[in-house]
Amino acid sequence: MATTTRLLRCAPDAVFRVLADGWLYPSWVVGASRIRSVDEAWPAPGSRIAHSFGVWPALLDDTTSMTEWNPPRHARMRARGWPIGEADVVIDVKPRGDGCIVRIVEDAAEGTGRLMPKLLRDVLIHSRNVETLRRLAYLAEGGAGR
Repeated sequence: MATTTRLLRCAPDAVFRVLADGWLYPSWVVGASRIRSVDEAWPAPGSRIAHSFGVWPALLDDTTSMTEWNPPRHARMRARGWPIGEADVVIDVKPRGDGCIVRIVEDAAEGTGRLMPKLLRDVLIHSRNVETLRRLAYLAEGGAGR
């Protein structure tokens, strides 16, 4: 599993306000292009975001489901992106001084992504999540999701 961390200059609650707003998902998740719908119950466990990923005209439609939601400390999602497959994504947030540490742990769970050697898969996922955390920081530190 690829693990990526970043220090943010905001409280853990600010991070979870961004995560709780499903319409912000493509603003912080690298590869997500647009949101088609957000379940009214989002981010409750079992709720889903319908999104597209890729670049037009090669957009693929799929979903992300919340599997665990324990703000302001922990969230777990199952991100689908077929035909590539599915990924388990865990986001943990811990207070640190005036800010917080955000850690994303992610790995392919199903599909062709599992065929890639783990070392290479971890490097690629980590690289993507460095940018994902940069975007999440911009949103949370800037007050998005209020």
